[in-house]
Amino acid sequence: METPDRKQQAAAAFKAFMMKSSPGSSNNLYDHLTRVLVKVMEERPHNAVDVIEDVSVDVKRGVFEHSQSTLRELRQPAAAELLAEQQRLLFARTEEPEQEEELVESALPNVSELSWYLEQAGVGLGREEMQRIFLALKQLVESQSLQRCRLWGKILGIESSYIVAEAEYREGEEEEEEEEEEQSPEERAEDEEKDAEFQENEENESIPLPQSSYKPPPVVPKEALGTGSNRCVYYVCKEPGLPWVKLPPVSPAHITAARQIRKLFTGRLEAPVVSYPPFPGTEANYLRAQIGRISAGTHVSPQGFYQTGEEEGDEEDEVAQDSYEVNPDFEGLPAAEMAESLSTWVHHVQHILQQGRCTWVNLAVKPEEESNEEGDTEEQEEEPDEPEPEVGPPLLTLLSHDAEMFSSPPWSSRLSSTLIPQHAVAVLRSNLWPGAYAYACGKKFENIYVGWGLKYAGQGYSPPVPPLPQKEYASGAEITEALDPTVEEEQAVKEALEEQQALQEEMEDTDEGEEEEEEEDDD
Repeated sequence: METPDRKQQAAAAFKAFMMKSSPGSSNNLYDHLTRVLVKVMEERPHNAVDVIEDVSVDVKRGVFEHSQSTLRELRQPAAAELLAEQQRLLFARTEEPEQEEELVESALPNVSELSWYLEQAGVGLGREEMQRIFLALKQLVESQSLQRCRLWGKILGIESSYIVAEAEYREGEEEEEEEEEEQSPEERAEDEEKDAEFQENEENESIPLPQSSYKPPPVVPKEALGTGSNRCVYYVCKEPGLPWVKLPPVSPAHITAARQIRKLFTGRLEAPVVSYPPFPGTEANYLRAQIGRISAGTHVSPQGFYQTGEEEGDEEDEVAQDSYEVNPDFEGLPAAEMAESLSTWVHHVQHILQQGRCTWVNLAVKPEEESNEEGDTEEQEEEPDEPEPEVGPPLLTLLSHDAEMFSSPPWSSRLSSTLIPQHAVAVLRSNLWPGAYAYACGKKFENIYVGWGLKYAGQGYSPPVPPLPQKEYASGAEITEALDPTVEEEQAVKEALEEQQALQEEMEDTDEGEEEEEEEDDD
């Protein structure tokens, strides 16, 4: 039987155990139970045994809130809230009532009609996103004063995507672009400094170094703005409401390099394109090159909607035509016929040649200045063979003439609805550029691209093989390393040099003596 002293000791030990503070909240069980019992005595809830857990939670919350500071942290707005705040400006009406009549002749197509046709074709970006995109296009037209603007499509990226708008060059904009592309004075000064340093290094070198006979291939000039692959100007933005960025013109070097690589877009225009073969530019140049390639291969229209000029002469017929006009007599084609035959569709964008241009240029012909300076050397060298001009398919070529790749047809066509073919839309899908679509209904048609910006490469992609290593430099006496001489050989050479020097001194002394004797005889 326990004595009263042992009971008191046990009670004291248990109380000490209950009064141990928690390292996380610095509270103890004894004080917490005391507060809970006091709260129950004060409130006397109905069925206290059922709500004792809630009372305990309320007591803990009250202690926690009491220990908190009265100052609250400033909540950082989420990325979606910031984007919504920027997109809110798209819905603000800033036009005056007097300008409402100008909306009839808008540079933008009918938003509702285009969205409906794309929805019937099973493509597009959804009604809400399409509405925001076209409001952003309207903002672009007003800020840049564009004559015509359309939604080209959307290229997906790893971090963010690109919404692409296509517009026509304004009059005088070509001259502004050329002035911007000219080299700045700072870059010219840097080039002059590099040339001066190179000349100084050449003068300081006592031993001439072997010169390389390699001549880089001639640079293919890019096409003028407003013609060929640079016929249109393109603007991109990441989300509707964000600022539009104008892409630079495309060059043949960019198109040639883009054909040899497969690279997903990151969503950052200034990002470098790390690939093999190396790409000469940033992601903005790579994006512009892919847009040009996709447009040249997938932008189609119903046969007869466009027509080429008939006033061109025979000499101009040999050159690839790059202009067309709308046929006013076009009455439209039945959707069922366009869905069955590819002969009812034509390409209305020029084909890009292997040279990287839409029109071939002869690189063997040098400019007049270079030909005058190097006239003597050219007479000695044999004239190279005249290269054969490269000719692509003419403008408005039928889609039925497109070649198959990887044993698959280049196009797939269908009707939007087989249940109601009377009101269906003809839909065309590209198999070479997944994501490229076109629809046609009567006199109306449109092209759009929604994809990753990569061409179909068959079952698997194999990267290009690195080039063969360069040949070694031709060995000769001027570059062959000599063996180190022995001590005996060095001593023998030294004695021979001393004897030679002594003989030269004796000969000089004798010459001086003879000259002095001749002078005395003359006197």
